[in-house]
Amino acid sequence: MQLTLWTYEGPPHVGAMRIAASMRGVHYVLHAPQGDTYADLLFTMIERRGQRPPVTYTTFQARDLGGDTAELVKRHVREAVDRFQPDALLVGESCTAELIQDQPGALAQGMGLEMPVVTLELPAYSKKENWGAAETLYQLVRSLLKSQVPEQASHNPLAWKQEGRRPRVNLLGPSLLGFRCRDDVLEVQRLLTLHGIDVGVVAPLGAGVDDLSRLPAADLNVCLYPEVAESSCIWLERNFGMPFTRTVPIGIGATHDFLRELHGLLGMDPPDTREGHQRSRLPWYSESVDSTYLTGKRVFIFGDGTHALAAARICREELGFEVVGLGTYSREMARPVRAAAKAMGLEALISDDYLAVEAAMAEAAPELVLGTQMERHSAKRLGIPCAVISTPMHVQDVPARTSPQMAWEGANVIFDAWVHPLMMGLEEHLIGMFRHDFEFVDGHQSHLGHAGGSGAAGDSAEAELSDVPELGDDALVWTADGEAELRKIPFFVRGKVKRNAEAYARQAGCREISSETLYDAKAHYKA
Repeated sequence: MQLTLWTYEGPPHVGAMRIAASMRGVHYVLHAPQGDTYADLLFTMIERRGQRPPVTYTTFQARDLGGDTAELVKRHVREAVDRFQPDALLVGESCTAELIQDQPGALAQGMGLEMPVVTLELPAYSKKENWGAAETLYQLVRSLLKSQVPEQASHNPLAWKQEGRRPRVNLLGPSLLGFRCRDDVLEVQRLLTLHGIDVGVVAPLGAGVDDLSRLPAADLNVCLYPEVAESSCIWLERNFGMPFTRTVPIGIGATHDFLRELHGLLGMDPPDTREGHQRSRLPWYSESVDSTYLTGKRVFIFGDGTHALAAARICREELGFEVVGLGTYSREMARPVRAAAKAMGLEALISDDYLAVEAAMAEAAPELVLGTQMERHSAKRLGIPCAVISTPMHVQDVPARTSPQMAWEGANVIFDAWVHPLMMGLEEHLIGMFRHDFEFVDGHQSHLGHAGGSGAAGDSAEAELSDVPELGDDALVWTADGEAELRKIPFFVRGKVKRNAEAYARQAGCREISSETLYDAKAHYKA
C-alpha cells in the first residue's frame, strides 16, 4: 500500500455511503473503528447538505477486539433498525474492519429482519470508491428485483406505441459526491421533455426502494454515469431484456449522438441535426472569428473516465484544441480511455498517483489543463490555467446555482468554464509583456486618479510579479537581461524554457544565465 498526501478516490465503503446517502429509506450499517467515520465530512463540507449520511457505525475500539465484536455488530444493527425503520438495510465493513473478518452482512442476514438486507462485500485493498458505488447499486437492484426476473428475458422498448402513451426511460447513475449530478439530471430531464420522453425513475439520486422496484416498467435505461450505473444496466438488460444507452450527453456532438441513439432504440423519428446550434452558444463561438485565438491550444486532460473521454471529444471536435495528454484514475474505464488516446496519437496515462500526473503535465507543457482538484493545484504550481471537470473536487466546484455539464446548457457551462481561463491567461501574458511600459510604471495615473507610484511599494509589486528567483538552489544566477528576456516568453511555456536554460547552463558550466545564454539554450535544444 502506498502512502500519499492526496487520493483521487476513497475506499469502496465511501462509494457505498454515496449510494445510501443518495436514496430515501436506505440505511447503511458500517462495521468500522472510530477513525473510519471521517466520511461524514464529505457530505456536509463538499455537498453542503443539511443532514449527515444515513450511516450507523459500530465504532469498535482496540479494547473491543479482545471480546465478542460479532455481538457488537448485531447490537448496532438492531439499534439502527429500531431507530430509523429503513425500507432496506445495507451492511458492510470498512477497510480496517475487513481484517477482523466478522462478516457483518452474514450476521445481519441471520437476524430475521423484516426489511431487505443487502450484504456488501467490498474488497478495500483492491478496489476504490467508484467501484464501491457501482457494486452497491448493483446489489441493491439485484436484491430488490430478483423476484420479478422472468424465466425468459423479453422486453419491448416500443411498447409505448401499443399502450398509447409517451415513451418512458430511467436515468441511472447520478449520486451525491458525483460531479454536478443534480444539475445534469435537471438538464437531461428538460432535454427529454422537449423530445416528448418521460422519465420514470432517477436512481440512485432521490430514489426510494419502491422506485427501484419500478425500474422494469420503463421502456429503456439511460446510463448517465457508466462508473456507477453500467453494471446495473447490464444486469437489467441480461435479465429483463431492457436496452440501455451507451452515449453520455456531454458536449454538442455527444448530445446529438445520445438523442439519435435514444430515438432509434425507442422507434422515434431522428432528431433535428441543427438542434445543438439552435440551443447552445458553443457551436456559434467555435465558428466565429473570435475563436481563432483558441484554435490549436494545447490541452492536458485527466479525470474520471466519463468526463475525460467527453472532454477529449469536445476539445478535439468542437473547440479545435490539440489534446497533448489524456488519462484517468478510473481503472475500470482504462480500456476506452486508452482507445481514445490511441486515436489521437497519444499514450493514455492510467494512474492514481497525482505526482505522476503532475510530471506528465509538466512534460506536455499544455496551455490549459482540464482535470480534478488535484490537477488544479498542480497547474497552479506550474503557472498553467486549469478548469475542474471531474471529481475529486473542492467545495467551489459544487455551486449553489444550477451548473450542468450535460446536454445543450451543459455545453454552454463547459464553454464558459474552459474558455475563460484561456482568456484570462492571455490577459496575464499581455500584462507581463508590457509590465515595464509607461502604462504600468513611473507614476502613471489610472482612470481613478491614483498614481502607480514608485519606491518601496512599486518594488514590492515588481518582486511579487517576478517568477524567476535571483539565486537558484544550485547557485545559478539570472542576470537582469536574462530575466527580462524570459518574461517575454508566454507564461504557459515559460517554466519549461526556464528549466531547459538552467539545464543547459549547468551542462555548459555557466554560473550566470543571461539573454545570450537563453538564445544558446534555445539553439541547443532545437539542434
